[in-house]
Amino acid sequence: MILEEKYDVIVVGGGHAGCEAAHASAKLGSKTLLVTQNLETIARMSCNPAMGGIAKGQIVREIDALGGVSGIVTDESSIQFRMLNRSKGPAMWSPRSQCDRKVFEQKWREKLEANKNVDFWQDTVYELLIKEGKLMGIITKMGIEIHGKSVILCNGTFMNGLIHLGEKNYEGGRAGEANSRGITKQLIDLGFKSGRMKTGTPPRLDGRSIDYSKTEEQKGDKEAEKFSYTDTKILKKQHSCFITYTSNEVHDILKEGFDKSPMFTGRIKGLGPRYCPSIEDKIERFSDKNRHQIFIEPEGVNTVEIYLNGFSTSLPEDIQLRALRKIKGLENVKMFRAGYAIEYDYFPPTQLKHTLETKIIENLYFSGQINGTTGYEEAACQGLVAGINAHQKNNNKEEFILNRSEAYIGVLIDDLITKGTDEPYRMFTSRAEYRLLLRQDNADIRLTRKGHELGLASKERVDKLNVKIQNSEILMNFLEKQSVSPEEINSLLEEKGSALLKQKVKIKSIVSRPHIWMEDLMKIKSLQSFVNENNIGRDSITQTEIEIKYTGYINKEKVAASKLIKLEKISIPENFDYSKLNSISSEAREKFNKIKPKTIGQASRISGVSPADINILLIYIGR
Repeated sequence: MILEEKYDVIVVGGGHAGCEAAHASAKLGSKTLLVTQNLETIARMSCNPAMGGIAKGQIVREIDALGGVSGIVTDESSIQFRMLNRSKGPAMWSPRSQCDRKVFEQKWREKLEANKNVDFWQDTVYELLIKEGKLMGIITKMGIEIHGKSVILCNGTFMNGLIHLGEKNYEGGRAGEANSRGITKQLIDLGFKSGRMKTGTPPRLDGRSIDYSKTEEQKGDKEAEKFSYTDTKILKKQHSCFITYTSNEVHDILKEGFDKSPMFTGRIKGLGPRYCPSIEDKIERFSDKNRHQIFIEPEGVNTVEIYLNGFSTSLPEDIQLRALRKIKGLENVKMFRAGYAIEYDYFPPTQLKHTLETKIIENLYFSGQINGTTGYEEAACQGLVAGINAHQKNNNKEEFILNRSEAYIGVLIDDLITKGTDEPYRMFTSRAEYRLLLRQDNADIRLTRKGHELGLASKERVDKLNVKIQNSEILMNFLEKQSVSPEEINSLLEEKGSALLKQKVKIKSIVSRPHIWMEDLMKIKSLQSFVNENNIGRDSITQTEIEIKYTGYINKEKVAASKLIKLEKISIPENFDYSKLNSISSEAREKFNKIKPKTIGQASRISGVSPADINILLIYIGR
């Protein structure tokens, strides 16, 4: 059977990548089909019920600034908000929200259904429809042919997914859900290289069986913030998480199952995430530590189900339960389901262009875990970029690529395309060389106008951004002109351990001092009155404060970024013959031929390529 409808974009998979891809392409005007195995699990949080975190929070803010939906849905389903790394510089501040898992799914479904350009189809995609080397659409497990101009594969952990639990394993893409088969073999036959990766999840617990009095309460921020730059509501009532710890006794019990662990017996071939290891990995890798921190996180407001963050495992169920009951607060705990590991297919992302279109098959895009990444946020931003570019290409419009100095999204995609990955890739602030420019507070300044030009971000967003920038400039002008006397400020300076004033100074000079924040200075009546009279919001205050305190560092990064941009503007001809570069290293020649960098900037970031190799390349292309 051939489906009568023909689509501009077909998105395969209803996870975080698939949702953002479908929303973006449809909002831009493409007739879009979202195909998923189960319409009831769209946007499911397969692992922990939270969005954001170190560097990940910056990505969610960037998605929102461009006109994506993840930030809005996070705000609408949030039950706790925390700004991580407040004690460090603003480049490290990272927002994180604990979410209600069911509400998160519901809100995403509502957003997609509200877009008339999005159709849905419940089925498993078994094969890509390719005729005479041209992508024509997909073929489902039920034998349905669906035609489309572009296909975006967002398969998550479902491609040949294999679940491991102790000595048992069975096929599945997620607990209780079937895996998908067929596409991997076809892609390999088409010339793609594939690999295997592994991820895991902890047991889910019955919150009624936990003694919280023996744990440490972790509350949300006193003044909650939010992710979206739109008018989503700020969370008023927050729900606590709790902290407990493993012990040597717990570790000894877990070690009893190591001979049955698929991690240590070699049954799992794929590499797991380095920075989110299983509890058995932690015990093995950090053998000098006698305890590890465990977070007790609620799955939602109207459920007692608990996610045990930090206790990811694939050990046998009986070992898991025995070990859990030796943890403080969990002595009588009951499990809803055991933790498990899942192994799945991925395709090394060096086979992609920066648009996330594959180099081998035109109009075929990969996004999410199929590219070797881990995390909802990493997947969602790739889906957004793939959805935008599928629409742009179908309509002969300019491709959408963010560079490394513009967004964490640009860093992530450039890392994948240029360096590749053989272990699950997770974003960190340390991966961004211009992280002071890529702060969570200025994502709208960096990206909202770009989103508006595309047609994703509304005019209202731009108007709101303009007000924020204008208010920041007004406040800066006031701080530069308005003085403060010793009588007004010295008691605060003494309290903060800062040098006292002997005469009047401009308020800006006080703001530039370490450990003195605008929040503290609101005790100055003239400043407080000015802010209230001009209706200057928290966003504008934060922008002004950061600009004053870190202007020297920010300017240095801007200079460095401008040099990078110059290199990015030097294009390398698409069919450049690297074999004629006799003077470069054989490794550089091999990498150039494999990755086929589009610019000198990209070429310079390839592992194993030296500055001398780049100089020779510049000479050959006439620069």
